[in-house]
Amino acid sequence: MQLDIDVEDWPAGQWDDLAGRAALAAGEVAPELANARLAVSVLFTSDEEVHTLNREWRDRDRPTNVLSFPMLERTDLLALAPEGPPVLLGDIALAHGVCAREAEAKGIALETHAAHLLVHGLLHLAGHDHVDSDKQAEAMEALEIAALAKMGIADPYGDRDTSTA
Repeated sequence: MQLDIDVEDWPAGQWDDLAGRAALAAGEVAPELANARLAVSVLFTSDEEVHTLNREWRDRDRPTNVLSFPMLERTDLLALAPEGPPVLLGDIALAHGVCAREAEAKGIALETHAAHLLVHGLLHLAGHDHVDSDKQAEAMEALEIAALAKMGIADPYGDRDTSTA
């Protein structure tokens, strides 16, 4: 996967490297993301910019931690041949303030939370979702947990009761 990364309004850091590692890990757990033809735009930006995007494209008048804008239908992604020109999978935008506040509330590093949100956004671009059913949410969370484990990051949902009893 090719990444076009733009960092605005985030502190200095290895955001390019983090996005690359998240993309590799996501591709390991969701092989459809490992296609070298795929291109993804990643924007590390301000709450204000994400608020504007969320209002304009999602009709939600507030900032959120991550937005994903898929450009390719899942069926087309799954059928994408490994050879050929680049294909835009979609765009991801992360809001610094929201991400930083959430990371602080969770007691984790901003980089750790950003990695989770990058994986989450990439899975959305691949057509995975979590809003229609608990089963769908559990499947997506399992992919996130597996990808983050490949990055050496603990289960972000570890505080939940996952027993089946």
